[in-house]
Amino acid sequence: MPTAKSLLVGPAGAERTIATLLQRPERPSTTCGVVWLPGLKSEMTSTKASAIAEWAAREHLDCTRLDYSGHGQSSGLFEDGTIGAWLDEVDAVVTQLTAGPQILVGSSTGGYLALLLLKRYLDTAPEKAARIRGLVLIAPAWDLTKLMWDNFSAAAKRAITEDGVYLRPSSYGDGPYAITRNFIDEGNRHLIGPQGFNPGRTIYVLHGLQDEDVPWEHTLDLVSILSGDHVHVEAVPEGDHRLSSPHDIEKMLGLVAKAIA
Repeated sequence: MPTAKSLLVGPAGAERTIATLLQRPERPSTTCGVVWLPGLKSEMTSTKASAIAEWAAREHLDCTRLDYSGHGQSSGLFEDGTIGAWLDEVDAVVTQLTAGPQILVGSSTGGYLALLLLKRYLDTAPEKAARIRGLVLIAPAWDLTKLMWDNFSAAAKRAITEDGVYLRPSSYGDGPYAITRNFIDEGNRHLIGPQGFNPGRTIYVLHGLQDEDVPWEHTLDLVSILSGDHVHVEAVPEGDHRLSSPHDIEKMLGLVAKAIA
């Protein structure tokens, strides 16, 4: 059974209590652990997150999950969150709560944060980067704030610029999402494109061709800016953004197994 553990992250006066679920098998495997990074407004107990945890338990693998600040069981408000803050939270969880080699598995915004964490480690902490053996990304929303801004209507951009916030409708029954000017501005300081980087390890991407939130072409653009020929993409012809059907989850777990192998 996973163990709930909270972690205090952030400087004095801006601390966030980050909720995590840690799964450590009694007979641990000698291969990689798995870290699950959820999507925007998603939680560490979602369908895909639970499937990852159950699979990891069967394989005797460590599994680490978290809720970003403003999400799930963590403290804070969603509208106060930023890409940089969530990246720091993921960094703290991986650094303080995991050991040994890890596979980062990220969905949507979680896929973006997995890429950013790897890039941060490659740039500043090669010993930490060496622990990240591979990435599995599900419809990765890389450069999320630019992706949002480029697709917002003139009215949405005006609301952000003039009012400081746009209430973005959601088709998942969990909205609207409060997208603030600070979220856009801060996120634009964490862009991967257009220069990209060399990840130096295999990245598997699963993306639905019917995705209306993160276009399939966005993954093709990612392939073009990540150097070194490390990215392997699998399309799901009938797949939507969430890719939460049993068939989609089976594909995801197969890619995690390949990344570990």
